[in-house]
Amino acid sequence: MPFPDELGAGVAVVGYNPDWPGEFEHLAARLHAALGDRALAIDHIGSTSVPGLAAKNCIDAQVRVAALSPELIDLLESSGFRCRPEPWNHTEVTNGQQYEKLVFAPAVGERATNVHLRVTDQPNARFALLFRDYLRADPTARTAWGAFKQRLAQSVPDLADYGQIKAPATKILMTSAEHWATQTNWTPT
Repeated sequence: MPFPDELGAGVAVVGYNPDWPGEFEHLAARLHAALGDRALAIDHIGSTSVPGLAAKNCIDAQVRVAALSPELIDLLESSGFRCRPEPWNHTEVTNGQQYEKLVFAPAVGERATNVHLRVTDQPNARFALLFRDYLRADPTARTAWGAFKQRLAQSVPDLADYGQIKAPATKILMTSAEHWATQTNWTPT
């Protein structure tokens, strides 16, 4: 659930913006400054990380860490990020298994972002990278996924409802992504 300052007119999926990679780099530098070597990797994930893909104008970053800890929360909160309190922002299910994560919002008034902290060798961290790399590699899937999200946002502007409807479609997309990963011997970088 968004913080009150993040509530807007509803879900808007826009065409790809070539400024998104640079905005991610700015965010990554802030995260690195806050976390130092506790951040094993900082990845641009989600739809804004895929050139040519329509997306919500919200930069998603994944910070891969050795373990989740209260210290990480303190470090990010002291840098202005806000830990999202909802239970679904603390655990997620990937391939039928539940994994811990933490999700942070930006400070009030800053650019829309979601910062996902995940343990580096867990399947949920791999999932985010596979989603990105598959859509970067397959133009047909990328175009279809973008069109689906745009139609969904026009029909279902409420963010919670949008997410609930998109979740099962994401599972279908990721079945194709796993097939692609096997065919290409893809591994996370």
